[in-house]
Amino acid sequence: MLGQYRVNGETLDSLDLKVLLVTKGVKVSGRVYETFGRTHRLHPDPQTCNCLLLPDGTVVHLVDLAMHMGYVKKALSWEMLRSLRYVFQLRTPFSLEVADAGHPVLLWKGQEVTRVGFPPASRFYEQQTSSGLPFLGNAVLQGLDVLAFQCLWPCQYAQAGHACQFCYSGGLFERLARKGRPLPPTPSPHDVAQMVHYAVAVERAAKHIQLTGGSTLNTQAECAVVKGFLDEIEQVVGLKNIPGEILVYTTPPSDPAEVDQLFAAGADRIVCSLEVWDDRLARVVTPGKWKFAGRQRFLDCLKYIAKRYGPNRACSSFVVGLEPAETYLEAAKTLASEGIVPIASIWLPFGRPVQGRMRAPGLDYYRKIKQGLAHVYETYGIVPPGSNGLNVCLCRDVWNHLADLSDSAQPCECNAPCVRHLAKASQ
Repeated sequence: MLGQYRVNGETLDSLDLKVLLVTKGVKVSGRVYETFGRTHRLHPDPQTCNCLLLPDGTVVHLVDLAMHMGYVKKALSWEMLRSLRYVFQLRTPFSLEVADAGHPVLLWKGQEVTRVGFPPASRFYEQQTSSGLPFLGNAVLQGLDVLAFQCLWPCQYAQAGHACQFCYSGGLFERLARKGRPLPPTPSPHDVAQMVHYAVAVERAAKHIQLTGGSTLNTQAECAVVKGFLDEIEQVVGLKNIPGEILVYTTPPSDPAEVDQLFAAGADRIVCSLEVWDDRLARVVTPGKWKFAGRQRFLDCLKYIAKRYGPNRACSSFVVGLEPAETYLEAAKTLASEGIVPIASIWLPFGRPVQGRMRAPGLDYYRKIKQGLAHVYETYGIVPPGSNGLNVCLCRDVWNHLADLSDSAQPCECNAPCVRHLAKASQ
């Protein structure tokens, strides 16, 4: 059951509150880090991908604006922010404090909204691989059960001067390439396998694995590179010892059959992320994807996977908040009708300006998204990846609460398990 909260005289559910916290950020008191930093997974370094937990278990990315903006200056100078008059957009009415009773509490303009929690403590970020590569900055623990590798190698689209506007990492690679500076070190397959082993087998802090690299110009080689990571994970960890899913993000190859080697090597699902559905907007916001791949190659690969491997095995992620809600929901319906999972990632507007703005749409926009997505998921039997939900994604949250969000939330009378039954069972 979705939690209910009062904010500014309005009743919000947990997904409404999640959207506001992700898009507006939070001012985190130093006492919060001091009080809970040792007993919970909470660090002042933005690279640790902090999150908070609402009372119903909803996972929410924790953007501490002060800490986050200090980190972002590496890719986007503060002077540029000032000159473009974005500073006024980077304010938040939300704060996180320690209540008199000793628990963490979320406030809106000083008024209590709800008590919150944090994931269990972890020593993951204190570790390094046998090669000396630190875990911190190369992998993140997300939510309660996901280990994500977000940049296994540099994005060649960004290095060529065509980074996606919303992508912090892409902006960093583009800037370094333009200035002729060396790129940061990236993990080897053995480094990745050791991080997976620690998270899955030592701490048991993760069930699901996400592998993501930057887009490459030679897409056939990208599939082979990802296979090398999967093979090493099999050797070091054993795929049978990973209780959840292995989700692979990859640039679609010109020959879709190249992805067969990824499924054969242990991938459970493959994500080819369009990010933006509107073709005109995609040319501006995702210039590298449009220039070097194009929408049709994405669609060809996604449809190939869905036809060969069945529904819910192909996914496409979208940055929700960059285009009209109706346009994203059109994409979601179009893909879902083919058995392809549309993923909804909330735009985090604190990295780089997109289309001259760093302010996300209002709450009504995201309410259209969650209701429309619930309808699409139920209509086409779509099951998003994961289990408890991710820091900035709405998709699994929507699926977990289909009974609350669906237009037809009355008891189901079918004789076989249906999507609504599965959603209720997961709660």
